[in-house]
Amino acid sequence: MNIKMVDLGGQYLKIKDEIDTSIQHVINTTQFISGAKVKEFAKNLANFHSVNNAITCANGTDALQISFMALDLKPLDEVIVPAFTYVATAEVIALLGLTPVLVDVDWDTFNIDVSKIEEAITPRTKAIVPVHLFGQCANMCEIMRIANKYNLYVIEDNAQSIGAVYTPSESGYLKESAKSGTIGTIGCTSFFPSKNLGAYGDGGAMTTNDDSLAKKLNCIANHGQEVKYHHSMVGCNSRLDTIQAAVLDIKLNYLNDYISSRQQAAQFYLEELKDLEGIELPVTAPYSTHVYHQFTIKVKDGKRDALKAFLAEREIPTMIYYPLPLQDQKAYMSIAKVAGGKDAKDGADLLSNSTNLAKCVLSLPMHTELTEEQLNYICKGIKAFYR
Repeated sequence: MNIKMVDLGGQYLKIKDEIDTSIQHVINTTQFISGAKVKEFAKNLANFHSVNNAITCANGTDALQISFMALDLKPLDEVIVPAFTYVATAEVIALLGLTPVLVDVDWDTFNIDVSKIEEAITPRTKAIVPVHLFGQCANMCEIMRIANKYNLYVIEDNAQSIGAVYTPSESGYLKESAKSGTIGTIGCTSFFPSKNLGAYGDGGAMTTNDDSLAKKLNCIANHGQEVKYHHSMVGCNSRLDTIQAAVLDIKLNYLNDYISSRQQAAQFYLEELKDLEGIELPVTAPYSTHVYHQFTIKVKDGKRDALKAFLAEREIPTMIYYPLPLQDQKAYMSIAKVAGGKDAKDGADLLSNSTNLAKCVLSLPMHTELTEEQLNYICKGIKAFYR
């Protein structure tokens, strides 16, 4: 049985005619850079999120970097990030001479533990970066309450959760439901091909309701120029090319269907694997929908690698997201800090969930093209391991 972690080919075949026509149109016009389709996609992306502005760029990492540049943070300013995340979240902070301050994550949701944020805040703290990991929102009510209390920016890393909906409780700080990436100061997303809304190359975007900030983000992404060859600020070269915009604009029409397909696959896993004592299944927070960029289980008793090898023998692919938390990444051991100002490498006691999650997480195949036959085969394989 041919099971893939991500089946981009199968997804493409279902919309092949639309995609091919859209790409061919770009080729015919030869507007490969800053073509009309880029603005059209940005407008449609903003409408999808119900925000005033969506600003496209070259990739999700650039989206984060441009966002920090637009906020005029200064070297050694501190930015709070979860310790269990993809490295790009902290990478751009370090590249700009800022200091990433690591906070542990919640065991159930994999997202930043909001009860640990305030103890990490110092006079140098300027921003919080909640990462909506694996497909669901972080606890944005508490994050926004803390941010407003300490006058901090909030940059949402929405690379894995586009389309997720945050719904506050009746007593929550926020009063209305909103899509991930639209609640903080700026939302950042990635269109890496395997993402829920993926390009056929690379791409990214920023979302914001602040019109003046949107203008600045767009300027920075285009070499710091508002008028061609007139550079009002230091910027970078970060453009979404027109062919990728053409692809994404077609796929955006199907994003809700893609989310539904992932949720159906997740429900199959949850039902079939619910009685296995050797694993912990993903938990959906009461305040968020889950769009299942990943379906990540926790394997108990140190058996994660053995289960992974067992499934591989049966041609069932799995992935480990992520094998090391940020405090154990060589590049960040001395750059990143934890609460109290200690180097990250000396703060393991404050980041125990992140440390332990890296030892037990295992992501199962998750994409829009999974069939019931494939899902059943995967679940039988996992059950066989525990017999």
